Amino acid sequence: MSTLGTADRQALLLARAEEFAKIILVTVRREFPNHISHLMTGPGDLPNRPKDVYPAFYGCLDWHSCVEMHWAAVRLLRTAPDRVPGDEIRAVLDEHLTADNIAVETRSFTEFSKHARPYAWGWEHMLQHELSTWDDPDARRWAANLTPLTETITDAFVSWLPKATYPDRQGAHFNSAFGLSRALPQARALAERGEPGLLTAISDAAHRWFDNDIDYPARWEPGGADFLSPALCEAELMSNLFSPTEFTQWFDRFLPDIANSGLFTPAVVSDDSDGQIAHLHGVNLSRAWCLLRLAAALPPTDVRRAEMPSAAATHALPELDLTSGTDYMVEHWLAAYAVLLLT
Repeated sequence: MSTLGTADRQALLLARAEEFAKIILVTVRREFPNHISHLMTGPGDLPNRPKDVYPAFYGCLDWHSCVEMHWAAVRLLRTAPDRVPGDEIRAVLDEHLTADNIAVETRSFTEFSKHARPYAWGWEHMLQHELSTWDDPDARRWAANLTPLTETITDAFVSWLPKATYPDRQGAHFNSAFGLSRALPQARALAERGEPGLLTAISDAAHRWFDNDIDYPARWEPGGADFLSPALCEAELMSNLFSPTEFTQWFDRFLPDIANSGLFTPAVVSDDSDGQIAHLHGVNLSRAWCLLRLAAALPPTDVRRAEMPSAAATHALPELDLTSGTDYMVEHWLAAYAVLLLT
């Protein structure tokens, strides 16, 4: 399997869906260890435990990982229902995505923690979009329960983006391009319902930040704690905002020599137990996802497109064995990136 074509990804998904689902079910319910984000407003203002302030998304070490793993659970249930423990997944979603739990989550977001912006915000919108576009009675109920939090985060996006003069080009949670890309499907769904505010804010910010980028220094990637490629995430976002012709012209300027940029060489992970070094597993899976997205966006005759699928496979295939049975610093999040790639 050298190219990760559609049939290849489908076969890998069906072969590994149960494994992914099992680790997700464990981690979303594992409250400790926990890297909680909570703004203290005075002496003694500290929760006794994560569940006190995040009763839905208390697991997976941190809030954003828990949200993306919930998305992965829903995505697996939707795309590979015969290969996953569906009753168990539905039970966990019933347990976590209640109206009461989301009311507390919404209050905590407003009062104590805005979470990792825009990474966590984008993944919450991905979860909402996955639920609200699925013709399933449980999904419709979970989506309705989640809506107050989604609306609060939408408002936060719309308030923040016009003021964000500069993008963040790092390879972790504050990366501007990846967070906006995760929120884009929900933004488009809102626009189709007559609520264009989020889509306008995302489009305006992305074009303001990235339209004039040229000769991106991708040879400097990856950083030591990256789980994203700033270069590829930016290109993937812009492929969704330009017309095909405009994107090709922009990409010509942005990464004119991608084959020699280093982006086709997987990152080396030396210590799975070090949470920051372990991030590099995400670089490999997220690069693979971006490369496949970019290959689909470029014209069939574009010479840069030819090597992208094989580079994606080289990055991704070793990582799919590491979503479970490794270290919790890897297990609490990597399956979400595997599901993103394979679906």
